[in-house]
Amino acid sequence: MTDSTREMQLVQTFAALADTLVADYDVVDLLQLLVDRCQHLFDVSAAGILLSDESGDLELVVSTSEASRLVELMQLSAEAGPCIECFRSGRPVSLDDISEAPSEWSDFQQSALSLGFFSIQAVPLRLRDSTIGTLNLLRADVGPMPQNDVVAAQALADVATIGIIQERRIRESDAVRQQLQRALNTRIVIEQAKGVVAHQRSIAPDDAFEVIRRYARSNHLPLTHVATDLVERRLTL
Repeated sequence: MTDSTREMQLVQTFAALADTLVADYDVVDLLQLLVDRCQHLFDVSAAGILLSDESGDLELVVSTSEASRLVELMQLSAEAGPCIECFRSGRPVSLDDISEAPSEWSDFQQSALSLGFFSIQAVPLRLRDSTIGTLNLLRADVGPMPQNDVVAAQALADVATIGIIQERRIRESDAVRQQLQRALNTRIVIEQAKGVVAHQRSIAPDDAFEVIRRYARSNHLPLTHVATDLVERRLTL
C-alpha cells in the first residue's frame, strides 16, 4: 500500500466513523468498523476492543478474529497484561516483544505466543480524564508499531469514544454505564448467533461470525439485528 493510498483510506475511515455518528447508530457496528479498519490500515494481525462494564471490569465487545478474543479473555482472567495496564493508566501501552513480558503477565504471554502474536499496542478509549476501554492491536512481528500509526489509532479511538458517549457528560455516569452495558449485552447475542450458525452449517465459530458479518453488510443491516433474528429463529443462514 502506497503512502498516498493509505492516507486516503485513513481519511475515508474518519469519514465513515463520522457518518455513522450523524445518524442513529449501533455501538457494536461502530466499534466493529473501527477494529476492521485498524487491522487493514496499520498492518496488524488482529484487533479487539475491551469496554468497562457496570462493575468497572473489562469485557470484550468486538474483535477481528477469535484468536484475538482468546488472548484478551486470557488477559481478563489473569487480570494482568498490557490492555489492563492501558485501561488503568489511561495511556498507550506498547509491548514490542511479548516474549520479554514481565513475569506478572506470564499467562497473557503464553497465550499470545501460542496464537502467533509477538507484539501488541494497546490504546485507551478515553474522553478527558475518563477511560472507558481499550483498543488492542496485536501483531505477528516483533518490534514497535510506527509512531504515526499509534497517533492515528489513538485519533480513531477518540472518535469512537465520542460516539459511545456523545451528547452525554462524563459525570452522568449512570447513562454512560447503561450505554456500555447495552453494547456488552449485544456481544452475548452475537456469541449466541455464532453458535446457531456454527451448528447449522457445521463450521467453526470464527467462520460463523464471518457468515453473519457478510450477510449484515450485504443487506445493509446492523449486526445486532441479524444476530437477534438468528437467535430467535426468524432468520436462517
